Amino acid sequence: MYKRLLPLALATFAVGTDGFVIAGLLPAIADDLDVSVPTAGQLVTVFALTLAVAAPVLGWATSALDRRTALLLALGVFVIGNAATAMAGSYGAVMGARVVTAAGAGIITSTAASAAVAVTPPERRGRALAFVLGGLTLSSAIGLPLGTLIGRGDWHLTLWAVAALGAVAALGIAFGIPRITLPAATFRARLAPLEDRWVLGVLTVTMLALTGTYLLYTYIAAALDDVTGGSEATLTAVLFVYGLGVLGGNLLAGRLSDRHRPERVLLGSLAAAIIVLAVGRAAVETLPTAFVWTAALGLCAGVPVVPQQHRLVAHAPSATPVLLGLNASAIYVGVALGGALGGLAQQAVSPMWLGVPAAVVTAVALLLAMASARRSGGQDPAAEPDLAGAQGARANYSHGSGTSPR
Repeated sequence: MYKRLLPLALATFAVGTDGFVIAGLLPAIADDLDVSVPTAGQLVTVFALTLAVAAPVLGWATSALDRRTALLLALGVFVIGNAATAMAGSYGAVMGARVVTAAGAGIITSTAASAAVAVTPPERRGRALAFVLGGLTLSSAIGLPLGTLIGRGDWHLTLWAVAALGAVAALGIAFGIPRITLPAATFRARLAPLEDRWVLGVLTVTMLALTGTYLLYTYIAAALDDVTGGSEATLTAVLFVYGLGVLGGNLLAGRLSDRHRPERVLLGSLAAAIIVLAVGRAAVETLPTAFVWTAALGLCAGVPVVPQQHRLVAHAPSATPVLLGLNASAIYVGVALGGALGGLAQQAVSPMWLGVPAAVVTAVALLLAMASARRSGGQDPAAEPDLAGAQGARANYSHGSGTSPR
């Protein structure tokens, strides 16, 4: 089973690496393109925002294609976009290339997930999804620091490496994945859950949690410049520790969410994140404390998405693919807002102090999470509200026959 799914996992790994690796290369990119670090940080913002919008829109636009063809088309755009980024010689050209890359990336993750479900027996679908989507988590632990290490001499090399990953994944999919045709979900069905105010509140919490994290993390290289001494190797080690923290947070969140109410896991992680972000400047005075603080930040960042997914799935089981797709879009909107707000905040504070405004944003997420937890307190998780608002839209939510909307 895993041999067949490996190209799909590699595709999500490439997307995850590409989405966040720029954060570790910002000083080098800013210097090469003759712009400020906050300006270079908007490359992360634009990529994430484009991906968030492209995922539902282009997913719907390619719904008539079989899943293998859609993946190959998306990976082709992804590879071309990364190659164009590597060859671009100006900030404007790099920005345009990142938009193209994100458009391809927006289709890959959800399509890979639906393809994994389609080629796997029902009793193994949970493990199949965990394996394929695990590429995203693994990219934080390995892809991001590895990409930073590759680009320590020339940041262009990292983009070429990501393009090569996409090409290898495309070859694996072309020869290892059969043609998969699934019923298409209408564009209305993809957006119908937003009519449910509770769902909208949960998605807002996801967005704000990621905004708080990436307000600081987008500029982590500049924020830790004093303790790393500008060493790319040291920064790579710090990013690797952060990635391990994210991976550990994901695993811990899964275990805790199975044993406790997801709301409690979510609230605890957000409260911890506020403390870690707020004390960042005071705690990071030496390299050893920087490693400890970064690991704690990664741990806090890796937790919230898992209980959020649990809450959404319990709220409307038949709408799971659509809800998780919207949650993924909320994640990337949060990453985009974090990069934008972090750039604006540096007009008033240095990168080392970005943890303070990041903690404020996370505190807002905590307050909203508390409110949504109270509203869901008396709700039967098995009760499934009519999110679509119409029978036709609800029909597009159903995937009980073993097929999933993309």
